[in-house]
Amino acid sequence: MTTPVEIHFKDVELENLAETVGQVAIIASEDGKLGIEARRVNGLTRKAVARLVASDAFEKAALGDVMTIAYPAAMAAEAVLVIKLPRRPSVDQARKAGANLAKTRSKAPLLLLTGATTKVEDISLGLALRDYEFTDHKTADHVANAPVTIMCRNAEDVAKAAAPMAAIAEGVFFTRDLTNEPANVLTTDDFAARLAAMQELGLEVEILEEAELEKLGMGSLLCVGQGSDSPSKVVVMQWNGGGDEAPFAFVGKGVVFDTGGISLKPAAGMEEMTMDMGGAGVVAGLMRTLALRKAKANVVGLVGLVENMPSGNAVRPGDVVKSMKGDTIEVINTDAEGRLVLADVLWYAQDRFKPSGVINLATLTGAIIIGLGHENAGLFSNDDQLAGNILKAAKAEGEGAWRMPMGQGYDDLLKSRIADMKNIGGRPAGSITAAQFLKRFIQDDMPWTHLDIAGVASLSAPSTFAPKGATGWGVMTLNRFIADTYEA
Repeated sequence: MTTPVEIHFKDVELENLAETVGQVAIIASEDGKLGIEARRVNGLTRKAVARLVASDAFEKAALGDVMTIAYPAAMAAEAVLVIKLPRRPSVDQARKAGANLAKTRSKAPLLLLTGATTKVEDISLGLALRDYEFTDHKTADHVANAPVTIMCRNAEDVAKAAAPMAAIAEGVFFTRDLTNEPANVLTTDDFAARLAAMQELGLEVEILEEAELEKLGMGSLLCVGQGSDSPSKVVVMQWNGGGDEAPFAFVGKGVVFDTGGISLKPAAGMEEMTMDMGGAGVVAGLMRTLALRKAKANVVGLVGLVENMPSGNAVRPGDVVKSMKGDTIEVINTDAEGRLVLADVLWYAQDRFKPSGVINLATLTGAIIIGLGHENAGLFSNDDQLAGNILKAAKAEGEGAWRMPMGQGYDDLLKSRIADMKNIGGRPAGSITAAQFLKRFIQDDMPWTHLDIAGVASLSAPSTFAPKGATGWGVMTLNRFIADTYEA
C-alpha cells in the first residue's frame, strides 16, 4: 500500500536554520508581512525573501501559491519555498497551500516554518494528500519523498489535531491504490484479501463466496459475474466503535473490470474500466479511516465484487434474473451491471443489519458525467435530512456533490413486459432511472442515498489534491458525515 509521507511536528528551533539541508518553506501574508521565522530566513538569504514578496509576481499570485528562491545565499538548503497565505486562512486555503507545497517540493527533506499561521494541521493534510504517487508497477527504483518537518507554535497540540487527518490520508490512499490497480492484479480474490487484511486494524471482515450467495438468492449480483473466471464475492466489514445502536451501512459497487459483457463497450477507453470498482474502493478506504481513528460509531461496509466479462456463460440481453428481494429483472443491457450488483447487496445489508440508514456509492452511469461533468458526484436520496447532512459534509471537505431529482415518472420507465422491471430505462435521464432502480431495493422508511461517482472517482488530469488517476473522492466526506452525525 502507498503510505502517506512522514510528517513530524516540532516546536520552533531556529539556531541551525542556516545548516538545514533540503528545502525550507516559509509563509508570507498577502500583504507581504513576514513572521519571526520568515524574517530569519530573509536575513540568511540577504533579503531575497523581502524582494520576492515586494514583487509584482507575488502580488499577482493567488492565496496558497508557492514561489521558489533557488540555492539561497548563506543557507545549505537547495531552495526556499515561499507560500502566500493569510495568518488565519480558511480550511480550504490551508489545504490548498499544503497541496501546492507538495507539488512544488523536490524529493529532498522539507522543513516548513509556519510561524503564527493557524490551521497548520490542514496544511499538513493538503500536503499529504497531494504527495501521493502510484508506482507499484514501475520497474525503475522509486525514490520516495523524504519526510517533512513542520515547526510551529504549540507543536504537541497541532500534532494531536493532525492525527485523525493522518488516518483520513491513509484511507484516501488505500482507495486510490485500489482504484488505480490494473484488473489482472486487483482480481476479486485479491480485492477480498486486501480487505480481509484490515482485520488487524480491529475491523470484523467476512467474505461471502458464490455458494453462500446462491443460497441467499443473489441472482441479480451473480448474473453479472457468471461470464468471468473470477468468482463473485460479497465482503462485509464491521466497525463496532459505538454502543448498542444499529449501525449505519455503506454499500459499494466493486466491478473490478467492466467490458460491458455481451453488450460490449467500445474498445477506445475500455482500459479505464479498471476504476469501475471505485464505489467499493471508497467504502474500503472509509472503513480503514474509521478503524484507524477509532471512530465512536457503529458502521458496516459491504462491497459486491464481480468482473463483467463476455463468454459462453455470460448473462445475455433479454435474460430474466431473480434478486434476493424476490423481484425479477429483465436484463436489457448487460453494461448496466452495477445496479444489478448493488440491488442484492443493498437488500442483504438491510435484511441482516437493520441499519439506521444506507449510503451506496458506485461509478454507475456515464449519464452523470454528461450532467455534472467531473466537478460533482450525483446525489439521489429518499430522505431530505440524510441528503442535507451528506451535502454539508461534502462542502466542509471541499468535495463536490449535487442533489439530483427523482420521481414516479422516471420510475415508470423501468416497466418490463415480461418481468417486474427492466435494468435500464432508456437514454433519457439515465442516471436518474438508475437511481430509481436502486430505490426499488430500499425498504420502506429506510433513509437512503445513492452517490453516483462516475465523474469524480478517477480523472484524466491532476486535481488540487491528487495527481492524474484515482482521487479517493468520498472518503473525507463520508468520514465527516459519520463524525458529525453519529459522533458529535
